[in-house]
Amino acid sequence: MQLETYISDLLYRYECVTVPEFGSFLTQRVSATIHESTNAFYPPKKRLSFNEQIQKNDGILAHYIADVEKIPFEVASKKIQKRVKALKSYLTEGETISFDAIGELSLNNEGKILFEPSYHLNYLTDAFGLSQFVTPTVTREVYKETVETIENVVPITVTPEKRKARPYLKYAAVAVVALTLGGFLASNYYVKTINQHNSLAQEEANQQLESKIQEATFVIDNPLPAVTLNVKKQYGMYHIIAGAFRVEENSDKKVAELKAKGFDARKIGVNKYGLHQVVYASYEDRLASLEALRTIKKTQSKDAWLLVKKLD
Repeated sequence: MQLETYISDLLYRYECVTVPEFGSFLTQRVSATIHESTNAFYPPKKRLSFNEQIQKNDGILAHYIADVEKIPFEVASKKIQKRVKALKSYLTEGETISFDAIGELSLNNEGKILFEPSYHLNYLTDAFGLSQFVTPTVTREVYKETVETIENVVPITVTPEKRKARPYLKYAAVAVVALTLGGFLASNYYVKTINQHNSLAQEEANQQLESKIQEATFVIDNPLPAVTLNVKKQYGMYHIIAGAFRVEENSDKKVAELKAKGFDARKIGVNKYGLHQVVYASYEDRLASLEALRTIKKTQSKDAWLLVKKLD
């Protein structure tokens, strides 16, 4: 019985093929490799090894032989036992057993089985059809030497000496361009973010205003008397909006109401919708404005929102 033929067939399917009372042939997947000196490329494969300690019958080999030869399992097991007995006899006598496409088995001085795998067959089905190949060495240095030789005979505008002269200028120029471009992009992103913030906040405020527009356009019977105010120079670009009014007298009333509560309230002009905007206060620091906005939303009005705008 050609036992190695059946073992070879099973090595395609299993990582361990056990020959009862003899040992097991093991496979381990190995990735594709390249030989540094020969430039040879090797496809992925299964590396073969042999473990004499694994001898317990798992039934795989016997079942396969029984199925192929159309014989009972017990008969297949006996044929394996007979073959193993012969193999051990050959090894004891100092012979080397060669399994075609698998490898060679022999005994060392300590009576242990040595296994030398064969590399003629790849048991990894995923690599079917792939074979090793050798690529020629890339001779970049040879071409470089040839070009420099030609330059010594026929002067070229860019000589080796000029190539070596002050290369840091090239990198400095690249760095300047990169920094300029990075700053431009960052600036555009910042401006775009602020515009989006203002647009969303203004749209939300306008929606709330439309729901209360009737109240905003009422004529107040007893408007506050006109007063002359010493307007301080406007400062900061972070403004907490208290409201926007179509009638300016109502915005003046709102400013007076907020000032009575202790806020540094003021009008910051008319927005693009023609509404007079009133702020609780303006801030130069973004974090301070956000902290104040949270407090105002909790204690004064949930409709307050933050406008980011540099006033003229």
